[in-house]
Amino acid sequence: MRNDTPGARPEPPPAQTAARRARLDHRRAASDVGASFVVFLVAVPFALGISVATGAPLIAGIIAAVVGGIVAGAVGGSVVQVSGPSAGLTIVVADLVLTHGWRVTCLITLLAGLVQITLGAFRIARAALAVSPAVVHGMLAGVGITIALAQLHVVLGGAPQSSALANIADLPEQITHNHTPAVAVGVITVAIMFGWNRIPALGRFRPAMVPAALVAVGAATAVATFADWEVATVALPASLSDAWTGPLLPASGQWHGVALGVATVAMVASVETLLSAIAVDRLHNGQRVRLDRELVGQGAANTVSGALGGLPIAGAIVRSSTSVRAGARTRLATVLHGVWVLVFVALFAQVVALIPMAALAALLVFIGVQMVSIAHLRDLRRHHEHGIYLATLLGAVFLGLLEGVFIGFALAMIIALRRLTKLTVLTEERGGRVHVSVHGSLTFLGVPRLTHVLRTVPEGAPVDLDLHVDFMDHAAFEAIHAWRVDHERTGGSVDIDEDHEQWHTRSAATPAPATKTSPKGSARWWAPWEMRADTGREPNPLILLTAGAREYHASTADRLRSVMGRLALGQKPTALFITCADSRVVPNLITSSGPGDLFTLRNVGNLVPPSGSPGDGSVGAALEYAVTVLGVPSIVVCGHSHCGAMKALLEGAHLDAEEAGTAHMRRWLANAGTSLDRATAAPGDPEGPPTPETLCHLARTNVRVQLANLMSYEVVRERVEQGGLTLTGMYYDLESARVHLLDPGTGVFTPVPGERGTAVPHQRGEAAVGDQPSASSEASSRSSC
Repeated sequence: MRNDTPGARPEPPPAQTAARRARLDHRRAASDVGASFVVFLVAVPFALGISVATGAPLIAGIIAAVVGGIVAGAVGGSVVQVSGPSAGLTIVVADLVLTHGWRVTCLITLLAGLVQITLGAFRIARAALAVSPAVVHGMLAGVGITIALAQLHVVLGGAPQSSALANIADLPEQITHNHTPAVAVGVITVAIMFGWNRIPALGRFRPAMVPAALVAVGAATAVATFADWEVATVALPASLSDAWTGPLLPASGQWHGVALGVATVAMVASVETLLSAIAVDRLHNGQRVRLDRELVGQGAANTVSGALGGLPIAGAIVRSSTSVRAGARTRLATVLHGVWVLVFVALFAQVVALIPMAALAALLVFIGVQMVSIAHLRDLRRHHEHGIYLATLLGAVFLGLLEGVFIGFALAMIIALRRLTKLTVLTEERGGRVHVSVHGSLTFLGVPRLTHVLRTVPEGAPVDLDLHVDFMDHAAFEAIHAWRVDHERTGGSVDIDEDHEQWHTRSAATPAPATKTSPKGSARWWAPWEMRADTGREPNPLILLTAGAREYHASTADRLRSVMGRLALGQKPTALFITCADSRVVPNLITSSGPGDLFTLRNVGNLVPPSGSPGDGSVGAALEYAVTVLGVPSIVVCGHSHCGAMKALLEGAHLDAEEAGTAHMRRWLANAGTSLDRATAAPGDPEGPPTPETLCHLARTNVRVQLANLMSYEVVRERVEQGGLTLTGMYYDLESARVHLLDPGTGVFTPVPGERGTAVPHQRGEAAVGDQPSASSEASSRSSC
């Protein structure tokens, strides 16, 4: 179909489009094949090492790697996640093998897969994400420490004990009587793992292109083989028929333990998989993960792996991120990596049999230590959740994985409950009255604190009780009501104000809601009328104004009543805000301010005529009132993009001040002549009709000039020189809806960052409102438009 849109590119012929798509698919396929080889090289040593750590047959890790790649890769909901035997499940599987034997563990894996399929089919995958990240990271760190402690014994030439405590207690003896060749293999492996990616590039060759795990295990194997060291090596079965050890039904007394094992494997594998899938999504720009389908795919892989005698499977963040960095874009990379693992073991089993067990154990020691992430601990500490992390970690190491998770989850629930019911009670005496302010959720948990504070109020004192609460249960209402009755009986008075919601009033008159209430009316109060009204007919201004007032009464007036009642006694605004009368600029919206915060002065072009100028004196009156009477500590001049006044100024509208119909407007714009002169004084200014860039440049220059004009008023100049008043320049970009502030040092407008707690640059004294910024800062300001 022909595209007749002006300026549109002509559509390419169908044959050309098909050829381009074929080239793109070919490049993607080539990239996926290359990535699959890289991941395959990482997966083989991981699979063998995790098999060693769990006490399962070595072939079980290979089976899990193959099935995880082919089945989970083809069926799952993530196009780039790589699944296989997981270090996070190592302790769980090791305990199951020790308790029930390997073949019953295969049955547990199979049943856990069916549970995962069921969970995915019922679309509750996101429920697994409700587990606190502090619990997950603490669990993984505990698993990492447990793995490292156990495998360190293998590196020393011994055998791991049954618990972390036993491994710690036996470690000095093991170090004293170590097996030197095994230690040497372990040292070589760990040294290469630590230093490989730190080696600088050699020409075009970057060492990081080759997986460190492959290099470490390969180098250790080569050294042990050529040096003829006596170390234990990998022992694979002679044939696949010998390797198969399928699931076995447990004895009659084992079913309870089996059920618990199924639930544990399903939970840990699901949470680890889903968190890994979400993390990997941040590394690529392709199709986003479908969590429920991913859970079904993982369940299918675990079902097949358990039936074939493989380890439990979960998404692996290390292998997945390696695949993405190597260029994986589709499922082909994941599926092929499973195929390469199968081909390698089938054709090169003799090479695998040369790998020293100490090398795999050292690899696991390195991985286990890395699972204790200091970065995660710092991040959790910033959010005050490091206690959950440490409790989970210690519980997983010294009590067991399941016990550690339960401890962490319970602690997370307690902390969440404490935060949700956090209560602040403040008291102060003002003007002979006691003011008690309550903030937070008022439940039975906060009643002891509240009653303790209320009992400190002197008998007979007049009390203002301000309730800034978003919930109040019956116990809290009874406590307040009983105290009020007792206090008024002794001659005191109690005036209760509710700023947020009328919980106390409703509880006294009618049954209170069982949960927090949502506000009535439209939540899109900031949206223009045209986005909320019936666009099928011409809007009536009076109807719109009346409807807006009705919506305000329904959703906001009750909440503001007590606030406005206080403000009715007087105002103490934070700033005099001078801005344009343009309807698109809403000062309270762009500054997130409320009633009583801003003393706003709006005029065409946000102009401040110099003191003594003939004509309209309303700006001078507003300045004097704000500075002298209200004592504002700050004055803000805010310009904006696409300003009609600036456009008229560039078109020379101010030159003929006596034209009928616009005489007042033209005379007013003449006050901005200095801004126009300064904006057009720089060389290289474009000629012709105004452009968004020239309007932006003029609007920003105008803000600087109006800040200088403020200093011509004696009341402003004296307060600035005394240090009691600051002047600030602001610019609002309509297209990006972002606020920019004038940097007093450089004279350049810079966007306000999105993070909270950022300091606001301000200007103080004449140095901040100088006549003209430097040419470099002016150019920088214009280029940012």
